Amino acid sequence: MKEYFKQKLNEKEYKKLKKISDSNVLGYIKEAIELCNPKSIFVNSGSHQDIEYIREKATTLGEELQLAKEKQTIHFDNYGDQARDKKNTKILVPKGKELQGVNTTDRDEGLMEVLGFLKNIMNNKEMIIGFYCLGPVNSPFSIPAVQITDSFYVAHSENILYRIGYEEFTSKEKLSYFIKLLHSAGALDERNTSKDLDKRRVYIDLEGNIVYSTNTQYAGNTVGLKKLSMRLAIYQASKEDWLCEHMLVMGIKGKNDRVTYMTGAFPSLCGKTSTAMMEGEYIVGDDIAYLRKINGEIKGVNVEKGIFGIIQGVNSKDDPLIWKALNSDNELIVSNILMKDDKGIHWIGKDGEIPKHGFNHSGEWEPGKKDATGKEIKVSHPNARFTIKLDMLDNLDPDWDNKDGLRISAFVYGGRDSDTSCPVEEAFDWGHGIITKGAALESETTAATLGKEGVRVINPMSNLDFVSVPLGKYLEMNLEFGKNLKSPTNIYGVNYFLKDENGKFFNGREDKRVWYKWIEKRVNNEVKTIDMPTGRIPLYKDLKELFKEVLKKDFSKEEYDKLFTIRIQENLKKIERVRSWYQKLNNIPEKLYQILEEQEKRLHDAQKKHGSSYISPFKLT
Repeated sequence: MKEYFKQKLNEKEYKKLKKISDSNVLGYIKEAIELCNPKSIFVNSGSHQDIEYIREKATTLGEELQLAKEKQTIHFDNYGDQARDKKNTKILVPKGKELQGVNTTDRDEGLMEVLGFLKNIMNNKEMIIGFYCLGPVNSPFSIPAVQITDSFYVAHSENILYRIGYEEFTSKEKLSYFIKLLHSAGALDERNTSKDLDKRRVYIDLEGNIVYSTNTQYAGNTVGLKKLSMRLAIYQASKEDWLCEHMLVMGIKGKNDRVTYMTGAFPSLCGKTSTAMMEGEYIVGDDIAYLRKINGEIKGVNVEKGIFGIIQGVNSKDDPLIWKALNSDNELIVSNILMKDDKGIHWIGKDGEIPKHGFNHSGEWEPGKKDATGKEIKVSHPNARFTIKLDMLDNLDPDWDNKDGLRISAFVYGGRDSDTSCPVEEAFDWGHGIITKGAALESETTAATLGKEGVRVINPMSNLDFVSVPLGKYLEMNLEFGKNLKSPTNIYGVNYFLKDENGKFFNGREDKRVWYKWIEKRVNNEVKTIDMPTGRIPLYKDLKELFKEVLKKDFSKEEYDKLFTIRIQENLKKIERVRSWYQKLNNIPEKLYQILEEQEKRLHDAQKKHGSSYISPFKLT
């Protein structure tokens, strides 16, 4: 096989590739070359020279444009290619198998289609072969990955977002497991954006352990190491008794320099980013976590080493840490925002006035410009992004890259809920938490999304879009994961969106800082709780002290009463919604219905005992 590569690669690139011995890795690369038929081939070993070559080639080819600062560039996607293509993102399923609630297609038909699109697709392009590691390098969490692409923008993005894994491939004669990713941007238009969007496909083949992506450049469809390989990791985790979760990882500071690590799962627009970037605490990761049981403890790592974040609304007041990173001189890629005439940048919600002219994802732009349907084109796309390394953030945890993982003391689940759940609540035990906080996770739509507020969407563990095993099996994985732990991990629900009868939020924007300080104290056995029918809540005196200590403000008994009153009917309605949703699916664990029924009984008993549908926490102290 090495003779084949010697013929296909120049001597410099061949020397990099010949250090790899694994025949499965080399076989995949050979198949990709034969399929895509590139004009030339570049091997990214992760050396300084290779990293710089990719960065410079991205601008030379026009996939990125140079901004005013030396290490900063802007990328534009096609006007119709600026978000994840959910319709054409599918898991390939063999005949006779099914995955409920997930977008799938027949494996044989899907492979025939996507391989047909990829045939000779790189015949006038340079193929980039990149070696990465998901999770820390040389770690129990490490998953090696090979990304093959013809987009230098994609390769540049991955060099920022992921750990280089070349040594993972060269130091081992045989890898037990690795992920394969094959992408081509396809034919490009005069602006160097993918133009054959009718042939855009993102197919995940679980059996072949490979992601195929064609005729798209948007990073969510092409940076295969992110949500695309997440499906492959969940599938692998299901066979090996660990979890791949759509979770942030953060460290909350306690007394005597103590740091307590927690995960957090939040659906879109439910506070995930603001939680990960919370003032005074440590960020480990903002998006995806690998979790393993090691010596009776749950350990977790951030899969990534960078952030691919939404830039809309980022400003100096609300997002000081990200703002500082975006305005530094460090390496940065922005996408689908405005490049000003002086090569500065602007986006929706940025400090300062909107420029009168510039260049964005729609071409030359000025205020009032409209698209083909007559809709006004804003200064930037709502899904415009920034790509930075985590070490640009002042609040990065010093131990964030610990190859042994960080001990996770709490799982936190949070949704957008205006009338049911209190701001912070501890589950009674692991099973109760997985079902009532995780599997029952709901989020309300906003008026801006559907024109109607309050439509509740169930999103188990905030992971529904990415689950690649039957949902019943996924719930069983989560339930089993908490067994036989010598150091218990508590589960919590949080809710930042509780409203009064006039639609006004009870919570202040910064109140979440108190909820997490309370969780930190609770898992370290420094505060007690009150048992409610739905879980355990804080004592008033503890929150009063924390509000004064953390936010320098008073917290009244009236506020506590409004926030932590148990709302019987609202909780009963939620149980019925959750139960009805799961009853439409096959092979859901009986444990889910049992735990919901037990909670339902506690709610009825509380209502009968107190003679009211609204029970003050002061009545239960």
